[in-house]
Amino acid sequence: MSEVDDFLPEVLPRLRVAEIALHRGDARPRKTLWSHGGPVALFGAETSRSGWSEVGPMSDWVAGRFTECTSSEYEVVAAGVGGDLACLVAIGRITGAADGVPTSYALRVTTAFRKEDGTWKAVHRHGDPWRQCE
Repeated sequence: MSEVDDFLPEVLPRLRVAEIALHRGDARPRKTLWSHGGPVALFGAETSRSGWSEVGPMSDWVAGRFTECTSSEYEVVAAGVGGDLACLVAIGRITGAADGVPTSYALRVTTAFRKEDGTWKAVHRHGDPWRQCE
C-alpha cells in the first residue's frame, strides 16, 4: 500500500464526521481534527484566520450558522503524502440549512495535514466556492 492509500481511509471518515457535525451546529469534531499547536491557517470562503487562537473560535462561528445537515460528500481530486505532511484537494458538497434557510453548496477545499502523535491533524485549509465549468 502507498502512503496515500493509508492516509485517505484514516482522514476521509474523520472529515465527513466533522463536516456533518459542523453543519448541525457542533464544532467539536472539527476542532478535534485540527492541530492546536504550531502554525495553523484557515483561508475560508468568508474569512481568513491564523493561529489556533483564531482558527478554533472560527469553527464555533461557522457551526453557529448551521442547524441541519442532510448530506456531506468529499470528491477527492488529488492527495499526496510525504513523511509527516499530507495534502488533500477535494470538492466538498454540503446540503443543509444556514441561518435557517435550506441551502446547498460546493467548495473547492485544499487541506494540509501534519502527523502529530500518530494522528493526522489539519494545519491549513483553503476553501472557496466551486463552480463547475460547463
